[in-house]
Amino acid sequence: MTTIRVTPRISLDESELQEEFVRASGPGGQHVNKTDSAVQLRFDVAASPNIPDDVKARLARLAGSRMTAAGVLIIAGDRYRSQLRNREDVRERLIDLIRDASIPPKTRRATKPTFGSKQRRLEGKAKRSEVKQGRRSGPSDD
Repeated sequence: MTTIRVTPRISLDESELQEEFVRASGPGGQHVNKTDSAVQLRFDVAASPNIPDDVKARLARLAGSRMTAAGVLIIAGDRYRSQLRNREDVRERLIDLIRDASIPPKTRRATKPTFGSKQRRLEGKAKRSEVKQGRRSGPSDD
């Protein structure tokens, strides 16, 4: 059994991936009508023992509509004319997606505006107010 290294902490078994080959759409003429060059990769994220729960949650958020309700990630690839290149492409996209999900988001620390920035803001507001005051016309003497 071969393993696919995603990160130093995460690796996938080749047996966890199911590939289905289908006919590609789009241009290509007779070639595209005769060959099953498009690849549909299925990876059961929910059942995978190699992916930590926090990564699974982030992966579900990143995958969006590519993830089914049952927790199966489906990635389709028909960019290339070759079945082999499409296979490599969908696997690389899966690995990139899992790598992105494995990076925990940085927590936001609330900050207060500095005294100087408050002063500059108030000065700008006062200046703008003066400009608008100058545009007002008083009662006309016509």
